[in-house]
Amino acid sequence: MSEARWYVVHTYSGYENKVASTLMTTVENRGLQEMIQEVKVPTEIVSEIKDDGSTKEVERKLFPGYVFVKMVYTDETWYVVRNIRGCTGFVGPSSKPVPLTEAEVYRMGVEQRVVEVSYKVGDQVRIIDGPLEDFVGIVDELDTEKNYVRVTISMFGRETPVELELNQAEAIEE
Repeated sequence: MSEARWYVVHTYSGYENKVASTLMTTVENRGLQEMIQEVKVPTEIVSEIKDDGSTKEVERKLFPGYVFVKMVYTDETWYVVRNIRGCTGFVGPSSKPVPLTEAEVYRMGVEQRVVEVSYKVGDQVRIIDGPLEDFVGIVDELDTEKNYVRVTISMFGRETPVELELNQAEAIEE
């Protein structure tokens, strides 16, 4: 059996959650959990400012009209997904699904990549990748969710902050 990949399904606007829940129910009823593994409607929490000046947290869809499905592509899975009420088809040429690349999956926030880091704010790190490779600096800020670290390095006699991805720096063992 081939590996499950992420596909994008086009839905009627406003039907994303309904399509996702109906699809998961169908998958359970037919025992297709091995074939259709995950269904997601990526959302974000946004603060909206009302006319009276108050703020309100609102969940907003990142890709209105689309549902992401992690599945093994076969004629059966295509048929099941395609025939969910509210689904208008897969994204791809002539409804032939094209799986997302791994880079697209992470860039679009469909799956979160968890990066373990061996350093924390205040630690001394060595930059191991990029144009500043082999520079040493101190960690100022760390955000594992956004895959980012800010390190202050000494360059030309000045303290210079640089922003890196988490895997571009490593802790220096003392």
